[in-house]
Amino acid sequence: MTMKAPLREGAGNYMAFSGGIGSSDREVVSRADIARNIKTIEWLKTELIAGISSLFRGMLKNNNELIADSLANIVVGCYLLGKRLGLPYGALDEKIGEKVKANLEQGHEIEAWYGDFTLLKRYLTGRKT
Repeated sequence: MTMKAPLREGAGNYMAFSGGIGSSDREVVSRADIARNIKTIEWLKTELIAGISSLFRGMLKNNNELIADSLANIVVGCYLLGKRLGLPYGALDEKIGEKVKANLEQGHEIEAWYGDFTLLKRYLTGRKT
């Protein structure tokens, strides 16, 4: 991301940026927007850690409701964090598809033992139609 104009005293509270992942040709961003975005990113990171903690607690207690809730929170948190970092939701979906395909092609042990990557690919493909 390249800054169009330096932010200097008296230059106002806005910076103009060009390029970057998931951005339009030109964006004008205020200092408050940048600070809010940074704060949101930090908050989402702590939410992901809390979600992992909650997942482990659910596994320890063998609580399927807590496990499902925690996993859902982690997935949603990843999408929101990606969005704040400039990745469109579709880009994350594409990467997930690429990872599933790569693990199928590489003969991942979980695929050999359980067929989970095949099932996941089938599920993801069916969900798109």
